[in-house]
Amino acid sequence: MERIGYFNGCIGELDTMQIPLCDRSVFYGDAVYDAVLVLDRKCFALEEHLQRLYNSCSMTQIAFAMPREQLEGEIQRLLDVTPLGEAMLYIQVTRGAAPRKHEFPVGAQPNLIMYTAPIHLPPKDKRASLASIEDLRFQYCNIKTTNLMPNVFAAQKATSLGATEALMHRGERVTEAAHSSILMVKDGTLVAPPLDELILPGITRAILVRLCEANGIPVITRVFTVEELMAADEILLCSTTKNVIRVFEIDGKAVAGKDAALAQRMQALFLAEIARETGVVL
Repeated sequence: MERIGYFNGCIGELDTMQIPLCDRSVFYGDAVYDAVLVLDRKCFALEEHLQRLYNSCSMTQIAFAMPREQLEGEIQRLLDVTPLGEAMLYIQVTRGAAPRKHEFPVGAQPNLIMYTAPIHLPPKDKRASLASIEDLRFQYCNIKTTNLMPNVFAAQKATSLGATEALMHRGERVTEAAHSSILMVKDGTLVAPPLDELILPGITRAILVRLCEANGIPVITRVFTVEELMAADEILLCSTTKNVIRVFEIDGKAVAGKDAALAQRMQALFLAEIARETGVVL
């Protein structure tokens, strides 16, 4: 089996697994999730991903009571039957199953849904492009919920325009991409948008920032505009399924590519961290 599913302790072929029709994730997207890179059955940055998952549960008042050690054990059960190679582990916690009603159901127990599937990481020298799209999401973007329709629309529009990702902005302020963090390099400094309610705290972003700070690369956190991004020395897309890749085009215009040595050093630091934690060299 290449795509393996999990529901509340049961493991099987993903396409044959079933969940209750009245699960709140079906009616309302009332669930939170996280996604983890798996290399040769070893998770990368699992601690950080699980911390974000439990934080998301707390912020949405989903009473997920499974201790972290037990969840890690269930994850390992799933990974034990996962094919070797590059894979993604998807973890979703729903508020539970209950008759359809907007208010939180009394007594409903959260459901745990997981699956693993093969992925193909892009090469670090991929020439990524962006299509600028107004960010129309609600103001809980810092919570990793399954309410992703605006992200879906943005990703589809970017794809239809031939771009790698959507550059999402509120007015002139850059927020993030449809499913990636956006960072820029200017004058030898890594510039990251502030983590407020408009931006998801990306794990890849956090690790890259930490590695830069530990290796003498200046980092500042501030709001930046689309105009500033267009004039950046380098533009980076960061995510679990992309790692760290460089952007060379926005809305059909050539951008960045002015500090390749620093950008490639950041990529090398990140890949070295993956190798250190998983033992896999990408």
